[in-house]
Amino acid sequence: MTLEGIYTPLITPFHADGSFDLDSLADLVERLIGAGVHGLISGGSTGENYAETVEERLDLARFITERAKGRLPVIVGTGAMRTPESIALAEGARAMGADAILLGTPPYSVPTEAENAQNALAIDRAAGLPIILYNYPARMGVEMGREFLDLVSVSKNVIGIKESSGDINRLHLLTQHYPQIQTSCGMDDQALEFFAWGAQSWICAGSNFLPGEHIALYEACALRGDFTTGRRIMAAMLPLMAVLEQGGKFIQCVKHGVEVTGINAGPMRPPLTGLNADEKAALEAVIGTLKSEVAAILAEGAAQGRPAAAARA
Repeated sequence: MTLEGIYTPLITPFHADGSFDLDSLADLVERLIGAGVHGLISGGSTGENYAETVEERLDLARFITERAKGRLPVIVGTGAMRTPESIALAEGARAMGADAILLGTPPYSVPTEAENAQNALAIDRAAGLPIILYNYPARMGVEMGREFLDLVSVSKNVIGIKESSGDINRLHLLTQHYPQIQTSCGMDDQALEFFAWGAQSWICAGSNFLPGEHIALYEACALRGDFTTGRRIMAAMLPLMAVLEQGGKFIQCVKHGVEVTGINAGPMRPPLTGLNADEKAALEAVIGTLKSEVAAILAEGAAQGRPAAAARA
């Protein structure tokens, strides 16, 4: 499996009573496919997996896989505190015909690198699918370091890593010493740097509501090598990245961004709560400015004859 393009870790729309709003989820899947994203991820933290049972997560993944109908890859998140739960998610992903799994470190337990590798390989055996590792030490407590990477690399299923540490030295390590593992950007405000170092994919929650703008950056940098345009697009996106990465309400902002597009996202499941009126207004202003600036950049490129896809809704 080759990781190329924009992969969207889907939100989970809820009704007011906390049940799944599958109609809105179907609308979101169709909108993203129509916008041209390259893959969908079910069961990530953006989908509030920490507040869902294994059965609920499998139901959601099955719904998304069936809705996608093979039009693009569907990746199923297997992150859980307990190995048996991750194995159940991996087995379910295989049974439903998912294309790959996203495999993170079990949070809270703080395993050693060897223990973390043993856990990953047990999940690998259960899935038998391509694996995208997920390195996010700020949430998981430990890093997928050299020892871990060396141990899991014995499996040919380990094909990529979503790198969300925020440490640019990790990008250098992965691209220089583990070229067999495809590096995917998982830290939104470093997307330009990832593309400059040869990454061909970006797993980005913001593409739930701004797919076209994220695709525009990917196409400029990864497809055309036009980093002059890429820097301009990234500069326009940085205020949004600041809100998402530094505001402390990442998932809430992504869900409200989806609401802005006209698709119901619904409330948060506890323990999180939604944005207040001032936070919503501030986010909407950032989104509006970003869309206008990126549209102007793309229009200028089109007028000058540079190939550039318009930022689709």
